[in-house]
Formats: sequence, structure tokens, C-alpha cells
Amino acid sequence: MVERFREQGDLHLSGVADLVELLHQEGFLDRWPVRVDEALRRTLEPGSRTTRVARRAVRALSVEWRGADRLVRFLHDHGLRRLYHPAAVGAMAVLSSGAGLLAFAAVHRSGRFALAGTSPVAESLALLALGYLLTFLHELGHALTLVHYGRRVKSAGFMLCFGSPAFFVDASEGLMLERRQRILQAFGGPFAELVAAGTAALTVWAFPGGPLAPTLYRFCVLNYFVLFMNLVPFLELDGYWIASELIQVPDLRQRSLAFLREDLLRKLRARERLGRGEVGLLAYGLAGIAFTAFSVWTAAFFWWVIFGGLVTALWRGGALGRALLLALALFVGGPAIRGGIRAARAAGRRTRAVWRRARFRLETRWRVEAAELIDGLPLFGGLDEETLGDLAGRVRLRTVPAGRAVVRQGERADALYVVRRGILQVVEELPDGRERVLRTLGRGESFGELGLVEAAPRSATVRASTDAELFEVDRGTFERLLADRARLPALLPTAQAIEELRALPCFSHLELDELGTLAARGRWMRVAPGTELVRQGEEGDAFYAVGSGRFEVLEDGVSVRELGPGSYFGEIALLRDVPRTAAVRALTPARVFRLDRDGFRRVVAGAFARGTLRPAPEAAGPWQH
Repeated sequence: MVERFREQGDLHLSGVADLVELLHQEGFLDRWPVRVDEALRRTLEPGSRTTRVARRAVRALSVEWRGADRLVRFLHDHGLRRLYHPAAVGAMAVLSSGAGLLAFAAVHRSGRFALAGTSPVAESLALLALGYLLTFLHELGHALTLVHYGRRVKSAGFMLCFGSPAFFVDASEGLMLERRQRILQAFGGPFAELVAAGTAALTVWAFPGGPLAPTLYRFCVLNYFVLFMNLVPFLELDGYWIASELIQVPDLRQRSLAFLREDLLRKLRARERLGRGEVGLLAYGLAGIAFTAFSVWTAAFFWWVIFGGLVTALWRGGALGRALLLALALFVGGPAIRGGIRAARAAGRRTRAVWRRARFRLETRWRVEAAELIDGLPLFGGLDEETLGDLAGRVRLRTVPAGRAVVRQGERADALYVVRRGILQVVEELPDGRERVLRTLGRGESFGELGLVEAAPRSATVRASTDAELFEVDRGTFERLLADRARLPALLPTAQAIEELRALPCFSHLELDELGTLAARGRWMRVAPGTELVRQGEEGDAFYAVGSGRFEVLEDGVSVRELGPGSYFGEIALLRDVPRTAAVRALTPARVFRLDRDGFRRVVAGAFARGTLRPAPEAAGPWQH
């Protein structure tokens, strides 16, 4: 890290984090790091802890407890961990879940019970109490699974979400679990809910004449309905996260809605053929919208059937009852009211954005700001006053809301953009539908210039992480005023070039800026069969990584091993400052990446020192047949 700081002027953040963690584990540091999130929360919400909790409870209808991990760990270690034994899981699945569903079906076919009760107030209160218990068990299932796999519950609490009682746990550490464990952690809550519903259904089936049977029947109906809604992958609930992990597309809903909102009409107008992935996004987005409308209607129907008697009783209870009903409606509808306020604020922001664009055309100060930012880009290296004046009159202001794509990978480049305000991410859309973040852009940084200079399609998608304002220079203005002044060496490597290097095992651990250094210090070579890239005894001047083809390693003229794609060679002479210890000759047409001595020492040599990579022949992996 010290060498990196001296050479490049910045620090390797992941290396700093690893070093601090190691120093803590080994007892070199006497105090824990400052909890930045806690300090920021105390600054934003001044007052005593009790005051902050009360303020948060009134504003968000939620109460949060940060000591939940101790309770969950105690319950797990003192008995509940045995429920994770395969035999226990199988028994719960067969007896409570499977048998419970059969029992519920039998009770429902009997026709002895109905959703509407005879004592609406008492039964509504009983169902609310059972709902509290059910949501508690649901979240406990998530928390126990998280602890079972060695992670920590950061916090837990209780909230009302549009009138529905809900316990919640902060399971963000679940992101560090393996994929299979993340799926099981997401299913832990619904499984606990399924066991509870199955137990209630078996009780009703065994004792249909019991005093609680009608209430338990309605509880089962409501529970199975909520469970169905929870597991359907069209809402951002447990079923959605399970499906996302199974298909390995973590932002499926956001991407599908963004496709419907931004790309579909454009493609239809241009009569472009939809790709296989786009057809999937279209189908999922339409199904998600339809199911959302269906879920709102069915939820309203079920809640009215079950709790409508309570509402009616309060309304008919005179002035006091109506006052209580109004207070309850305001309390439960608080999130909806705040949602309306947020929507009004969003509309206000859009109105202000339109006004700013109109004012931008009339004010020279903003145009001067745009010209100064463009003049400061390393791409151009200084522009004369005449060009800057002409440019200031032609630049446009563009406002982009958070989450919207400014340019899309594969599109024709039609403008250069400079960030005036906000944060944007440069992402590569991989063939399997996933995305990889390549770079984060802030004020004064630009994108889109490479496609204009090279007349190439967009190499990546740029999406706003926050509400952003951009200065836009169209293609005609760029070609007339800026194209001749653009210095290509100042451009960053394309996303394809970066990803091609990242795909090589010996470079996969590098950060984005280090890959950029590789691209600048090295080059790809095509090698004909029989060509000796390295000769035994000569001075080492480069490191080679094999992209395709096969090579043989010869020591004193004898073939000792073969190298294939993903292998590397040439590092021993550079690391130990000795002549080449073997010759390397191409057996087939091949393509290799050649990195010079200085680039190797700046970027790759540290991986051998840390043990991330091992020099041959100690490393079996790179020399494998």
C-alpha cells in the first residue's frame, strides 16, 4: 500500500480495509473504528436516545432495537439450532407444512367455517394478536438462519406498514453468505410461517368444535394468502429475492420497469427486434404490473372481509367510535400520507428542473460554467477563448432522475456529457444479463467521448445513482469544435478492453485503475506456431499472459510442460532478476498479453509478494495441461 501511494498518489481501499481488520484481530489496535453510520445518525437526529427512538417511531411507525443479535444468538444456541438438523427440517416439512395443507383443505371443503365472524370486534383483536405472533415467527426464521450461518443480526424491530403489523430484522450481512445460504435465509421466514399455519390448520382439523376453531380457520386463510403473496416473485418480498438468487439477476424488477419506462417505446418506434433478454424483461415487467394491481385488490378484499366488521362496529358506535376510527385511519395511513408528500416533492423537483433548463438558455453564468468544466477535461488540454465562447452558446443542460440510464451499451454515440451535479455509475451489461460496475462519475468528469472520437457504439451503460444534472454537447458541436483537439492517449481504455484483461486469472484480483494501467503499459500479440516468445538464458524484459492457444515450456531443449489459456509465464526472471530459466514456444496459433518490466513491477509483482499469485513451477494452476 505504501508503494502504491508513493507511485500513484492514492490508496488501495480494499487493502486498507484488510490491513485494519488484520491489525484488530492480532491485537495491534487498542480501540475499535469509529461507527460512522452511528455518528452520522446522531448528527442528523440530535437529542437523547429516547428522543430519537420516539421521533423515529412517530415518523416511520417503527421501533428499532439494536441488541437483537444477543437474543437471537441465545435462542439459537440454547435449543433452536437443533431445528436445523436435516431430520428436524424434514419432520416440520412433512407434519406441519404438508399435513397442515391437507388438513386445511379438508376443513375448507367441510363448509363449517366462513371468513365473516359473529363477533367482529373480539375476533378482529384475536386475529391481530395472532398476526403479531405470525410476523414475529417469520422474522425470527430469517434471523435464526442468519445466525446459524455465522452472521450477525444488526437490528430488529416492529413497524406498521399500511396497517399491517410487521416485525423486521436487518439482515444486510446475509449479502456475505454463499448463494445457497442466501436462498435458505430468504426462505427461513416463509418456512416458519408455513409451519405456524400448518399447526393451526391441524388444530382446527382435530378440534373443529373448539372455541378458537373459527378464529384459527380465518387465521389460516389469511396466513396462506399472505404466504402466497410473499413467495410470488413479482413483489419485492422473499419470493422475489429467492428467484433473483436462483437466476442470479439481483435487480430484475428495477431493470424490467426501467425497460418498460425507457427503452420499450424507443425500440418499438425504431422497429428494432427485441433480444431474448429484453423479451424476458418485457414479460416479467408486464406480469409484475398486473400482479401488483391484483395484489392490491385482493389484499383490500381480504382485509375488509376479516376486519370490516370491526370498522363497521366502530362507525356505528357513535361519536367516540368514529373518533377512534378516524384516529386509527390517520395512524395506519401515515405512510400513505407521507408517500403523497414525497410524490408532491418529486413533482416540485421536476418543475424546478424544467425552470432551470429554461433559465439556462437565458443566463450566461451557467453556460460559462459548462465551458469551464469542458475546458478542464484532460481530453482536450486547453481550449482557446473563441472556441469556449462558441461552445458555451451550444451546450445544453440535461436533468436525469436517479435510476435512469443516460446512455445504453451498444447504442450509437450521439453526444458528450459532463457531470455538473450528482453521481453516475458506468456499468457493463454482461451476456448473461448481469451488470458489472466499472466506474463512478462525479462533478467535472465526462463520458461518451470515446464513442464520438472512434465512431463506435457505446461500450457501457451510464446510469444515474442520484438525481443528476449534465452538460450535453451533441455530435455536430463536438465534431465542429472539439474533435480535432481530442487527444486519444488521454482516453480511458474501453470497457471491453478492461473486461478482457479482467477475464485473465492472473489479473482478476486487480482494481479498475490497475487494469487501466495494464492496458496502457501492455499490448496484445498474435503468435504464429513455432514462435519462441522466451529464450532460455536471455534477459527478462516482459511478463506474458495467455489469452488463447497453447505453448510448451522447454528446459535445455526438453519439453517439460504445456501452457493453455489463463496461464502466464516470464515472471521468474522479473521477480528474481535472473536470466530466463526456460524457453517458451507456441504450439498453435495463440494470442498473449505482453506487459513490460515497469508495468509488471507497478501492478502485478505485488500479487506474487502477497501470495495471491505464485511463480512457476510452484503454482500448479497456471501450468496445468
